Amino acid sequence: MVFKIYRKIVFRLSGYLCILVFIFSAMVAINSHAQGVSVREIPLRQESYRVAVIFFPHETCTYCPDPAEVDDWLAAGPVTDKFLGQTTGYVGGFESRMEAYGGVTLVGITSPADMPVGGTSRSWNTREVWDYFTTRMISELKEKGPFDGVDLALHGSMAVVGVARPEAELSRMVRKAVGPDAVITVTLDLHACVDAELVADDAADAVFSVKRFPHYDEGLMGQRAADVMIRAMQGTYKPVVASRKPGVITPSFFQGTLRYPAREIMERARRWENREKDVYVSVNFGFAYADVPDNGASVFAVTNNDPELAERIAEDMNDFIWRHRKDFVFKEIYNVEEGVVKVMGAVNSGRTPVVVADGCDRTGGATWITNELIRKGAANFCIGTLADHDFFQSMHKRGMKPGDHTGPVKLGGTTDIYAGDPVVLDDAVVEFFDQDHLVLHFGNNNRIVVTPALSQITTPDWHGTIGIDFDELDIVVHKTRVHFFRGYYETGIAGENYPGTIVKIEVPGWGPADITKINYVNGGQYLYPIVMDREKGGVRDRPYIGDKDMIYKTGDGKILK
Repeated sequence: MVFKIYRKIVFRLSGYLCILVFIFSAMVAINSHAQGVSVREIPLRQESYRVAVIFFPHETCTYCPDPAEVDDWLAAGPVTDKFLGQTTGYVGGFESRMEAYGGVTLVGITSPADMPVGGTSRSWNTREVWDYFTTRMISELKEKGPFDGVDLALHGSMAVVGVARPEAELSRMVRKAVGPDAVITVTLDLHACVDAELVADDAADAVFSVKRFPHYDEGLMGQRAADVMIRAMQGTYKPVVASRKPGVITPSFFQGTLRYPAREIMERARRWENREKDVYVSVNFGFAYADVPDNGASVFAVTNNDPELAERIAEDMNDFIWRHRKDFVFKEIYNVEEGVVKVMGAVNSGRTPVVVADGCDRTGGATWITNELIRKGAANFCIGTLADHDFFQSMHKRGMKPGDHTGPVKLGGTTDIYAGDPVVLDDAVVEFFDQDHLVLHFGNNNRIVVTPALSQITTPDWHGTIGIDFDELDIVVHKTRVHFFRGYYETGIAGENYPGTIVKIEVPGWGPADITKINYVNGGQYLYPIVMDREKGGVRDRPYIGDKDMIYKTGDGKILK
C-alpha cells in the first residue's frame, strides 16, 4: 500500500518536472530567438534613385454633350511640373512614403492642374488634348532622365477620341521612354475602366486602386505604390500581376463601399492582403457612363514574384464579384413623383433633414426634382446646386447683390436635352452672390443655389460658406450619388437608424441608375446586366473593338428612351 502511494507521488513529481523542463526550454528558445533578431542591419542598396511623377486624371462621361477641349483643361489651372510638395491624394501619399525611405529624388513631369473645367460632365477628350499633354510628358521624361521609376497618378476612366485604352497607352509610352528596367506604378480610382493591357510586358509593373467610396484612401494607395517601387528598385520585390474582368458593369449609385455588396467585395480584397505577405489587391468597378472597350469591373492582384498566388487571388475575386452581380442592379430607387412623395412623408414624420441624391443629372442643370417640390408645396428646402451658366452671368451683368429682388425669372433646364423645364419664379431675393454661387431665396423659406457649372456637394458644412443655416432646412437636394455619404451618413445626420432620411431619385439624364437604358456600342453591351446570361457574350468571349470601330459621338441621343 505504501509502495503504491510512493509510486503515485513519484509519477506526479516526474510529470511536474517534465512540464517545468518543457516550459524552461521554450523560454530559452524564445529568448534565444529574440536575441537573434534584436539587432538587424539592413544595408542601403543604392545611394539614390530618380523617380518621375505624372498626374493625369479624368472620369469621362461619354454620353454628355460637351467634349473636353484643351482650353477646358487649361482653365482648371496652370499646366506645370511644379506640383510636388502635396500632403494628400495619390501624389501626397507617394511623396510621404518616399520621404520616409530617403535617398530618392522625385521629379515632377509637366501635368494638368486638375480635371478639365466641368469635370465628369465633360464628354470625350479630343485627340488634341491627348497629344497636348502626352507629347510634353514623354519629351520631359527623355530630357530629365534617366529614371529608376515612374509613378502615374491617374483616375482610370478617361475616354479619348482615337485611343481605345488611354491609361494603358500612356503606360506603354512611358515604358518606351524610360526603358525596360524602370519600375512603373499606377494609382487608380475604383471607377477605373482598365484591363490586362495596363500591366502588359510593355506597360506598368503594378496597379493600386482605392477601396473606399466615398474616397478616403488615395494617399494610402500612393504610399503602397511607393513601397513596391522602392523595394522593386532595391531588388527585394518583383511585382507579378494577375488580372481578371468578371463581365459585370454597375451604376455608380450602388458602388458605395459603406453598403452591400461593394462593402463585402472590398473587405474580401483586404482579407487577401492581410492573410498573405506582400500582396496588394485592387478592384475597379468601372464607370458605367463611359462607353469604352475596357469598361466593367476589373481585378488586379500584385504579389512578390508569386504568379500562382496572384492567379489564385484574381480568380477568387473574379468569381466573388460575379456571384454578387445581381445585387448591384435593379435596387430600390424612386422616380421623381414617388421620390418627392417619400421626401414629403419623411418631413411630415419628423425624419429630417431629408437628403435627396439627384445623381442621374451629369450636367448639373436638371430641374425635375426642384419643380416637383414646388408643385407639392414643399417648404424649407435648398437645391444645392443648379447649373445655369447663362442665367448666372446675366445676374452678374444686372449687377445683382444681396438684398435685391430678381423679379420674374426662369432658370435651369438648359444644360442638355434631359434637363427638364426651367424653374419659373415670380420673384426671388438674392441672399449671396460671388464668382461661384448665387443664392436665391423664395417661397416658404426655399432656396436655389445657382452655379455656372455642375457642382457636387458632399457635406452640410458647405451651406454655411454661402450664408445658409443648415439647421433651418428640412430638405437638401444635391447632384451626387455616393460622395454625399461622407458628410451626411458617416456623421450620423441621415440614413438608417439616424434622425434624417436619405432618398435617391432617378431623373432623366446621362447617368441613369438603371444602366440597361444605356445604348452601349464600344464594349458595355457585352456585360451583365446588359447581357443577362454570361454564356451569351461574357467579356471573355467578346470580339476586340479597335480604334477605327469605336463610336465616339455617344453624346447626341444614344441613351435609349
